[in-house]
Amino acid sequence: MAVYREAIPGPALEAPSPSPEAHTSAQGLDSGAGHLSFYRKLCYGIGGVPNQVASSAIAFYLQLFLLDVAQIPAAQVSLVLFGGKVSGAAADPLAGFLINRSRRTGSGRLMPWVLGCTPFIALAYFFLWFLPPFTTLRGLWYTTLYCLFQALATFVQVPYTALTMLLTPNPKERDSATAYRMTLEMAGTLMGATIHGLIVSGAHGSHRCKEDVLPGEVAVSPNATRLYFIAAAVVALTYPVCSTLLYLGVKERSDPSTPASGQGLGFLAGLGLTVRHRPYLKLVVSFLFISAAVQVEQSYLVLFCTHASQLQDHVQGMVLTILVSAVLSTPMWEWVLQRFGKRMSALGICAMVPFAILLAAVPMVPVAYVVAFVSGLSIAVSLLLPWSMLPDVVDDFQLQHQHGPGLETIFYSSYVFFTKLSGAGALGISTLSLDFAGYESGACRQSEQVVVTLKVLIGAVPTSMILIGLCILMVGPTPKVPRQANSRSLGRRTSYTLA
Repeated sequence: MAVYREAIPGPALEAPSPSPEAHTSAQGLDSGAGHLSFYRKLCYGIGGVPNQVASSAIAFYLQLFLLDVAQIPAAQVSLVLFGGKVSGAAADPLAGFLINRSRRTGSGRLMPWVLGCTPFIALAYFFLWFLPPFTTLRGLWYTTLYCLFQALATFVQVPYTALTMLLTPNPKERDSATAYRMTLEMAGTLMGATIHGLIVSGAHGSHRCKEDVLPGEVAVSPNATRLYFIAAAVVALTYPVCSTLLYLGVKERSDPSTPASGQGLGFLAGLGLTVRHRPYLKLVVSFLFISAAVQVEQSYLVLFCTHASQLQDHVQGMVLTILVSAVLSTPMWEWVLQRFGKRMSALGICAMVPFAILLAAVPMVPVAYVVAFVSGLSIAVSLLLPWSMLPDVVDDFQLQHQHGPGLETIFYSSYVFFTKLSGAGALGISTLSLDFAGYESGACRQSEQVVVTLKVLIGAVPTSMILIGLCILMVGPTPKVPRQANSRSLGRRTSYTLA
């Protein structure tokens, strides 16, 4: 039920590796040349807000828009969602390859990519919610735009997250800047669901279907298209505004790496080694199931409330309950991770299992809000846990394979790549099941088979995937590697976020 938001470091984009002397001097910096002011950290964090605002809105409302407003068949909707996810996954290694070979300009090496892609991604997002005058090729229209948006989002996020290492040579300041980024990205998640949801709420209220309306297709309301048009414009505007603040407030320093620091492994060679590392393989496979379950639950919540229950007037409240619960519980889960260990914390994901089944069986308003709150708690730990366990897996790998720099980005980016593909497959198959059940795009009321299918998609399907993922995660020993205090914890880690 939550929003799974990805912040990608870029697969082949190796983080600069300072020399031992530079590393030592950087650790000794405090308020000198390596210090970042509050203003610079804030501007850096603001740069990550637009992608999260847009991702949050898309995760909760795009499927409903395509089915009930654009009124394209469910089979074509599955193609749109699957194509977009695959496009974003494929763009990840391509972005790292191209950016790694780009030349430094007056604005730096990474900043031009963010600025150059900003107008195009804003336009792609805006037209993703636009209702074209033709009807026969709408499926192709939305597939093309969603694939374009996902690819451009990757080309913005890769240099933006890699920019962390070029803000300052001071590891503590890099960690602090990343903390600002993660906090503001979480705020962006809430903003996306809130702003978009409040604007379009009038298009899906209970008044849409009157009691005397027969089952079948309902004409698209001009008010609905206008509301989605306004919401798209508001969210798209965040891209140029936040990118401008990022450019004005952040200065990209020169790449401090030297030839003597080592080139490390290439992306393909490193990927071949990482996927054969058993602890990493176990972690990836387990969270393929868990992350896919979260994405399925979140994608079908709004459809379930609209067509399989009488909760359509509470959609916005439930979405906000999930997100607020997840954001506010994240510090608690960080404490639980350190106090009780990561395996024990993983059991927190199970909390949403009985409640998801309860919502499908008893779709009443009080039950729905309790389910939303508990689901937010579980979703928070499901997003936090893999990024907490990955550094241990990397350390375990480094002890067995002594290689140069750049392996962390291979671990993190390949994890994101595989989870994107799993999400694409799960969403595609789930939407096809709606088509087989007889879902009528734009219909005021759906058949009993569709109602049962929606209950299965928000109850049995995510429950089974979560249980499978947890069983895989719990089998076998967990890598226990002595962790030394260093700058890797936040500076080189991809962020976990909601939506």
